[in-house]
Amino acid sequence: METTSEYAWHRSSYSGGSGDNCLEMGRGNPTATPVRDSKTPDGPTLRFQAAAWSAFIGALKAP
Repeated sequence: METTSEYAWHRSSYSGGSGDNCLEMGRGNPTATPVRDSKTPDGPTLRFQAAAWSAFIGALKAP
C-alpha cells in the first residue's frame, strides 16, 4: 500500500500563501501522478496515468 510520504509533494506557485483551495501533485511515480487536497495531506489521493495528466496540464497551458 502506498503512503503519501512516498512522494515529494508540490503545490503550484499560483496558489498563494494562504493554503486555501489548493491541490498538490506528488512526484516520484513514473506511471501515475498522485493529486491530493493540501488541506488534508493525510487524506485520500487521486492517481492519474501519466498520459492523462500530461493531457490535462497541456489543456491548462493552451491559449
